Amino acid sequence: MRHWLLPIAVLLWLSAAACSHSSRAPTDGGTGSDPSTEPGDAGQTDAGTPPPGASVQVPVSVPEGLRDAPFDSPRTLTVPPGFAISVFARVPEARFLTVAPNGDVLVSQPDQGTVKLVRPRTGQPPEVFDWATGLSRPHDIVFHTREDTTWVYVSETDRVTRSPWQAGETQRHDAAVLVSGLPDASLPELQGKYGHELKNIAVDSTGRLYVSIASTCNACLSDTQSTPVRASIYRYGPEGGTGQLFARGLRNAEGLAFVPGTDTLWVTVNARDNIPYPYDDGTGKYGKVIPEYVDNHPPEGLTRVREGGNYGWPFCNPNPDTPSGLEQMPFDRDYDFNRDGSVDCGGMDRFDQGIQAHSAPLGMLFLNGTAFPEPYTPGVVVAYHGSWNRTQRTGYKVTYFPWDAAAGQPTREIDLVSGWVSADGKSVWGRPVDVAVTADGALLISDDYAGALYLLRKQ
Repeated sequence: MRHWLLPIAVLLWLSAAACSHSSRAPTDGGTGSDPSTEPGDAGQTDAGTPPPGASVQVPVSVPEGLRDAPFDSPRTLTVPPGFAISVFARVPEARFLTVAPNGDVLVSQPDQGTVKLVRPRTGQPPEVFDWATGLSRPHDIVFHTREDTTWVYVSETDRVTRSPWQAGETQRHDAAVLVSGLPDASLPELQGKYGHELKNIAVDSTGRLYVSIASTCNACLSDTQSTPVRASIYRYGPEGGTGQLFARGLRNAEGLAFVPGTDTLWVTVNARDNIPYPYDDGTGKYGKVIPEYVDNHPPEGLTRVREGGNYGWPFCNPNPDTPSGLEQMPFDRDYDFNRDGSVDCGGMDRFDQGIQAHSAPLGMLFLNGTAFPEPYTPGVVVAYHGSWNRTQRTGYKVTYFPWDAAAGQPTREIDLVSGWVSADGKSVWGRPVDVAVTADGALLISDDYAGALYLLRKQ
C-alpha cells in the first residue's frame, strides 16, 4: 500500500490547493452515499434548440486506391441528416492534425516519428509527403501567425519545435527548438515507462506556448512531487525560456484550444481507470474495484483551465451521481490517496462539463469562426477515442456540444458521427483522434486505428 507516502504529498498538494480556490469549487468534502451506476440527468440549458445530431446511417465513400482494410468491405457511419462522409486520405496511425493556411493538412504519426503533409487534388486522392521525419513521437501541431510570420509548432515527447511556414512547401525547413527538456520515458526513475508521454500544445494571441505534461501513471503521488510537476499544464514565453506552472491536477489534458477571440484555454481530460469504490457505506464494496462502478466513474472532462487552477487528480475524483449530473460535478475523495480527507476536495476546481467515463476525449475544436455550416456554429466538436477497460464499450465517435455564448459554456452533447463500434460492442474498426475544419466547411477527422482521414460534409 502507498499510504505511507501520503503525508509528504499532502503537504505539497495543500500548499498548491491553498492558492487554487475557485468560485466554481464544490462546497462538500467529497463524502456521499451509494450512487447509482448511471450519471444523473444534466438537465436542459437556455442555449436554444440544439442542431440535428447523428441519426442517418450512410455509406462511407472511399475513392479507388484507398480501399485497403478496413475499407476492403463496405463501411457505414451515422451522421446528421443532409451530411455525407468520405475517406479523404490514408495515413497510417494518424493522430493530431491541422489545416495550413493554403489548405494543406499536417498530421502526426508519433510511432513513426513523422509528420505527414497531405495536399488535396481535384478528382483524385491527395498527395502525401513526409514533411518532417526523425522526430521523437511528434503529436500536436499548431499554426500561429506573429509579426507577419506564420509558424508551425510541433510537440515531441521531450521538446517543442517551431519552423516558419511557406505555402507550397513539402518539407519542413529552419526548424528550431523552442522548449527542451520536457519529461519523457528516458527519465531514469521511469525506467522507460511513461503512460501518457505524448504532448499537446496551444499558442495564445500573444504567442505564449502552453504545454500539457500528462501523468506517467494511472494514479500516483510521484507525479505531484516531480520537477516539472506532471499531470499539469506549463506556460512558456513566445521565445520559450523557463516554463511556469499554469495549472495542475489534470491527469491527461488533451485537445488544448482557446475560445476564439480570447485567451481562455479549454481542454479535454482523460480521468483515471480502475477506481476503487470510495464509500464506506456498509455494502462491503469500500476500497474494492467494482466493474459496475468503474464503468461510469470517474467521468472524463471538458473544462476551461484557469491560471493557478487545481483540478484534483489524484486526490479527488468528480462524482456524476448528483442532481447536476455531468455539469459542475462535486468531488469524492480518492480511496488510494485521500481516504482520510487530508486533501480538501472542496477547494478543487470542478470540470465545467463531464463526459461519460472512459470515452477518452482527445482532439477538440471550437467551430466559432470556421466555415462549418450553421446551425452548428458556435459549438465545440470533440473526438472520443474510445474505452479499453469498460464492460461495455463507450466512445468511438465524434460529438458536438452547442455553445451557450452568454454563459461561456458548452451545453448537452449530441453525437455528430458514430458507428466505428458495432452495435453489440464486440468489434471496432475505427478510433477518432482529432478534428479540424477545411476552408470549404468540411470537418476533417483523423483515425489512428483505421489509418484514415475522413471528410464530413453538408450536402
